[in-house]
Amino acid sequence: MIVDAHAHISDSNYGNVDIYLKQLKEAGIESGIVVPGGMVDVRKMTDYIVGRAKPENVIPNNTYVAEACKTHPSSLTGFACIEPHEAKAVNKLEQYFKNGFRGLKLSPLTHQFSFASQAMAELAACCGSYGFPVYTHVVYSPGASTARFVALARQFPRTNFILGHMGFGPADQEGLEAAKELDNFFLETSTGNFLHIKEAVAKAGPSKIIFGSEFPLSHPAAELKKILLLNLSDGDLEKILGGNILALLGLASRKGAKN
Repeated sequence: MIVDAHAHISDSNYGNVDIYLKQLKEAGIESGIVVPGGMVDVRKMTDYIVGRAKPENVIPNNTYVAEACKTHPSSLTGFACIEPHEAKAVNKLEQYFKNGFRGLKLSPLTHQFSFASQAMAELAACCGSYGFPVYTHVVYSPGASTARFVALARQFPRTNFILGHMGFGPADQEGLEAAKELDNFFLETSTGNFLHIKEAVAKAGPSKIIFGSEFPLSHPAAELKKILLLNLSDGDLEKILGGNILALLGLASRKGAKN
């Protein structure tokens, strides 16, 4: 079973759930992990990264994700996006978990927080208590760097952490070293380059690599092709393309039901 472990969906004309499901079908991918999109317009992502533009909407539409997952329960699973310093952030996250979400998505580009904050520590502890992972990208900022995210993973060894897009830049060595060393640290492949993914599989092992697409910025089929070109064994491909994320989410039985 192939699972796209990272896609953004939003009520937009370029990133809605119908377009996403169509692209999954085109790619031959059975299911996807979806998070709220639309906080930034990914069609001009560079403007946000270099500071020329500010996020148009800082409030994540978790409701849209919840409705999509409810409508397509066999295809979609949701991660809730939480701003760590909003009021009662942990209580909100717990309620999302009770309502079917199976992970926490962070957006330091939008919400501008530090992984070293007390609020972030409380959210990480909450994820560990429920057995669900923390997923984030990192930015070129001391508080939301790869190093800070790795430090958080060391602080909470019972919580699983997923570093989006293979980390910061084309070849993030801090993220790769953490995946090699820490049992609870994983690398997600969306928009990562082929050589760095290949190196990560060789050095950290296929059990630490998770396939994702970063829809709508990239097409699931395009991201899948990079993994298939690695020419891995069937067993290693199974881990990267679905087994690892399903195990982290406690959904391994879903894989068995599909096979």
